Amino acid sequence: MNENPAFVLIVEDEAKLAKLLEDYLTASGYRTITIDNGLKVVDAVKNESPDLILLDLMLPGRDGLEVCRELRAFSDVPIVMTTARVEEVDRLIGLDAGADDYICKPYSPREVVARVKAILRRQRRNDAEVASRAALLLDETTMRANLYGVDLDLTQIEWRLLKTLSAAPGRVYSRDHLLNKLYDDGRAVTDRTIDSHIRNLRRKLETAAPGKNLIRSVYGAGYSFEPDES
Repeated sequence: MNENPAFVLIVEDEAKLAKLLEDYLTASGYRTITIDNGLKVVDAVKNESPDLILLDLMLPGRDGLEVCRELRAFSDVPIVMTTARVEEVDRLIGLDAGADDYICKPYSPREVVARVKAILRRQRRNDAEVASRAALLLDETTMRANLYGVDLDLTQIEWRLLKTLSAAPGRVYSRDHLLNKLYDDGRAVTDRTIDSHIRNLRRKLETAAPGKNLIRSVYGAGYSFEPDES
């Protein structure tokens, strides 16, 4: 059982539909609260801090688009708009207001749960990447690198190597690609050169993050930067 279930705020004035969404989301391990009036949404978001909002377009009190625009003025919480309007212009207007996704009625509650899972999974991955980039600071002007507050004292080549790898966490870079990024003067270098720089870079990263292997070797393919998500 998840000790810290994600919290989904359901904004839906159709009582039966709201209850159906509640049941499906609760059965999938989410915590839910339901609101049936657009005037109550902003205060609820400020007070409750939901992880995702299912926001109906047609609401009593206040239109869902107006609510979405106001929420975007102070929050980046994922918002999934739900509506019976199927015209393309309405979809575009909804997304322009700041919605992350759109589901048209009638919909399957299972589809809603699947969308919620996908968006929250993407949000967690983005948050982890932001956190990993915050932990690693690269100064373009001085070519210095700092990890968890520790100066790594890198050579120019090691700095370029770390910058290239950390720009896309999880992406596997071939040795040839890394060589082209590191040397722009046409000198003759071999794959062994990259391996040597990787060993030195790993050793320096280890001083700031003992026991963590932030650079992964992918046999026959190359190397990738794997941010610490703990």
